[in-house]
Amino acid sequence: MELDSGGWIPSSSRDPRRWWRLGSVAGIAAGFVLGRSRLLGDIFGPYIQIANSLPRVVLAPIFLLWFGLGIWSKVALGVTVVFFIVFFNTLKGVREVNPVLLDNARMLGATERQLVRHVLLPSALAWIFSSLEISVGMSIIAAVVGEYLGSTQGIGYLIAQAEGVFDTTGVFAGMVFLAAFVLLVAALVGRVERRLLHWRPRPAESSSV
Repeated sequence: MELDSGGWIPSSSRDPRRWWRLGSVAGIAAGFVLGRSRLLGDIFGPYIQIANSLPRVVLAPIFLLWFGLGIWSKVALGVTVVFFIVFFNTLKGVREVNPVLLDNARMLGATERQLVRHVLLPSALAWIFSSLEISVGMSIIAAVVGEYLGSTQGIGYLIAQAEGVFDTTGVFAGMVFLAAFVLLVAALVGRVERRLLHWRPRPAESSSV
């Protein structure tokens, strides 16, 4: 555990928030850019597919060799895990926007910035929030893997230490904490999603029409 200004907060629960935000912002931005530009999508799409196919478990030791045992190796691993999940969902959400809506908005004189704000972003929000909920758990896994392979603090480090002395209670305690933390963050993301997408009809309402 590491003493934080707000109290005792494990680094496994604090650090993932950094690269989760970084990976999410980068994934959303890249998804919008490549989703709006077919040319850029055709150029960079294959390279992103290749990078996404690389096993994260293989990348973790490489990042440790490149960046050492500090925070940057975990940041690199966490960002690569979160980025691709958010990127592909955002890309799909942008490209699935009804072209009739885009044409109507252009006929009304909407600029590209207005299209993104009033048409593309609201239409893609459901895809984006779906990826954010998934990437929460994956960012925690990345944090634990990084700490498990080489660290001196965090839940992953404590689990590795508990395994070394055959302390099953310590191992399960770390797993229970991680599960509770993921559920808490996922609930917060779901609450923000419901607040931002309050205008969207529920499935029961749309099916009854």
